Amino acid sequence: MQQELAAEQQFEKTAAHMTYPQIMRRLMGSIRQYRGAAIATPLLVLGEVVFEVLIPLLTADLIDAIKAGADLSEILSTGGLLALMALVSLAFGAAAGLTCAKASVGFAKNLRKDMFYNIQTFSFAVIDRFSSSSLVTRLTTDVMNVQMAYMMLIRTAIRSPFMLVGAFIAAHTMAGWLAVVFVVVIPVLAVALLAVVRKVTPIFRRIFRKYDALNERAEENLSGIRVVKSYVREDYEKQKYDAAASEVQRDFTHAERILALNAPIMNFCVYTVMVFVIYVGSYAIVSTRGELLDVGQFSSLITYGFMMLMSLMMLSMIFAMVVMSEENARRIFEVLDAKTTIEQPENPVMEVADGSIDFDHVGFSYKGDKNHEALREIDLHIRSGEVIGVIGSTGSAKSTLVQLIPRLYDVTEGTVRVGGVDVRDYDLDTLRNAVAMVLQKNVLFSGTIKDNLRWGKQDATDEEIVEAARLAQADEFVQTFPDKYDTHIEQGGTNVSGGQKQRLCIARALLKSPKILILDDSTSAVDTKTDKLIREGFKSYLPETTKIIIAQRTSSVEDADRIVVMDSGRINDVGTHEELLRRNAIYREVYLSQNKQSHDEKNLDELEVTENGR
Repeated sequence: MQQELAAEQQFEKTAAHMTYPQIMRRLMGSIRQYRGAAIATPLLVLGEVVFEVLIPLLTADLIDAIKAGADLSEILSTGGLLALMALVSLAFGAAAGLTCAKASVGFAKNLRKDMFYNIQTFSFAVIDRFSSSSLVTRLTTDVMNVQMAYMMLIRTAIRSPFMLVGAFIAAHTMAGWLAVVFVVVIPVLAVALLAVVRKVTPIFRRIFRKYDALNERAEENLSGIRVVKSYVREDYEKQKYDAAASEVQRDFTHAERILALNAPIMNFCVYTVMVFVIYVGSYAIVSTRGELLDVGQFSSLITYGFMMLMSLMMLSMIFAMVVMSEENARRIFEVLDAKTTIEQPENPVMEVADGSIDFDHVGFSYKGDKNHEALREIDLHIRSGEVIGVIGSTGSAKSTLVQLIPRLYDVTEGTVRVGGVDVRDYDLDTLRNAVAMVLQKNVLFSGTIKDNLRWGKQDATDEEIVEAARLAQADEFVQTFPDKYDTHIEQGGTNVSGGQKQRLCIARALLKSPKILILDDSTSAVDTKTDKLIREGFKSYLPETTKIIIAQRTSSVEDADRIVVMDSGRINDVGTHEELLRRNAIYREVYLSQNKQSHDEKNLDELEVTENGR
């Protein structure tokens, strides 16, 4: 666990201190099959720029020819050539647009795929590091911003330098020293842009963290909208969301104000240079009567001047976009670089012998700190096929205990063995396929009931599905639906009740035919009669499966082979229902609070008589 913390700290440090070239190299790894389109785009842009640069040269010759008294045929031939060059430039530009779109959209698709695939490998310890809303933001907004920056880099960022260099060469060819004036503006703009970047970069880092908080507010509200409405808390939720949105607005406005300085700085430089060129050029034409600079050359010089200065403006816009997307890229790499803390062993065990479970001197801390352990000194040995009940107050670490069995977390100290083998020595898929868990938060996915149940067994027949549902007491209500097992389940199972959802999740687990079945308070929403029928179904359907039932109701565990009483992360006692009633104060208190006092006193009297008789 200490190694995991060290790895996490190193990961955060690496993500925060990556240089821009390192970021670019990492991003290029997600181009893959779209590399051809990515390479073709700059080449097509180069063709577009070449023809755009040549057009003013030809235009200057045409103006000079007209001034010299050229005939109509010469004008038409030159005009036709200009039109052809414009069409060719347009064709290159259109093709570049298509390849750029293909490359950028494909790049974004691969980037999202790489992120999502890596998220699927996360252990619970890594998942705890990110909120779901933050991961959604990174998969959507962050990738979109990086995609836009990438699109500008392979097209506009290629076009602008080509255009800048080509226009300068052409302008220098025609006007010589006068073209050098346009280059003077470059260092001025560079200094201004660097100052802007240094100012806005930390602001963008804050903004995207606040984006996460904003999305978290929205997700929390939408997932709990029924509670919000039942307590008439819409206005309160609006205030919370407005506060989060206002924080994002404030920081974004601040950043945009700084970035907006690009435009006035650029406009000032552009128009200052253009005024100078027009004044000097006009003076040269008038004073030298066209010997130093003629009208055609001057017209093309102005065109090239605008080309160069507009290229600089585009570069400043690209620069601003890249600055913003740099933080997006870092956030993406935080997901891509996050490595699961649960690793496969080099020579994994590929078969689980039976459902026996052994906890030997187990301690566990979510943060790796022995002074803040969720579980302490756990020694528990469960025989294969045994039914174990787990009782304890809220926060007693009941769920934490069972999450160590399928290795959703690794122990901080001690050993957990399943089938006589340390869980860390198993192939992960092998171990988890042998363990079925029905969690506290039952989740159904959008799709049909049949689709959801086949999560337990992909090739389950209709008969197997119905049998599992019948044992989980779900078949009765499913048969009342018009489409029965083909009934569509909405996202999150919002169109079925809590008890129905629990029973469908139990049926899904039964289809897995596991060696170990864990029910984590998964019958809390069903009545005691249905709960009893479900437990009776377990006996007949999975007689050799080890069953661990975590429950709040003692009636759900009283017929278990043994009951484990948890208290503050420790095992307080282990025994049968009768033994615990007789000797364990915690269990007796829970039992008495859930049953009629007279009935309890009668049972306790009978136990005392039995004990005295012995």
